[in-house]
Amino acid sequence: MQILKVLALLLDYPGQALILGQDALERAIDTTHEFDPAQRADLRELLEELTRDGIGEVQSRHQALFDQGGALSLRLFEQMQGAPCDQVWAMFGLLGRYEAAGFAFALYREPDYIPLYLEFLATCEEREARDGLADVAHLLALLAARLEVWGSRYAGCLRALLQIAGVDLGEVMEVARERVVGEARQDEVVGVALGV
Repeated sequence: MQILKVLALLLDYPGQALILGQDALERAIDTTHEFDPAQRADLRELLEELTRDGIGEVQSRHQALFDQGGALSLRLFEQMQGAPCDQVWAMFGLLGRYEAAGFAFALYREPDYIPLYLEFLATCEEREARDGLADVAHLLALLAARLEVWGSRYAGCLRALLQIAGVDLGEVMEVARERVVGEARQDEVVGVALGV
């Protein structure tokens, strides 16, 4: 599922590949049948925003939004509730999946980093990729709901992933939004206003 690579690139720390690949990314978004036209429009708007502003500005906003850890982290298991040992076991399970599939990645990347997970799923058979997304749908929905609170276009990437997973988007997002209600906005902690 090549569209997973596109979504990985949109969510990842912005680099030259995003700028240089803009036309190919636009074509991939426009021609996919994995999600509805509204999601395609959301992704096009995000891509436009990411490629319109200077790379330094876009990187700065990405870092301010996602690199503080916690509620807006792009690490799947930081979205999990429960004991830290649950996160450790989940990480071991994910590493086992990567190893069994022969998927290698740079050691500086966390195994549960969402763009990396999407790159892995893009190498899998379609059913396995969809199941892999469905397995973490509740975590993706939670992050999407938090990004919606922020008014971030990145939420569209997560909603697109939920559509690909084949889950009931309305239902899973409703549950996530209910959980997010009352959570403190991370910008109070970070102390910056974000444009993404």
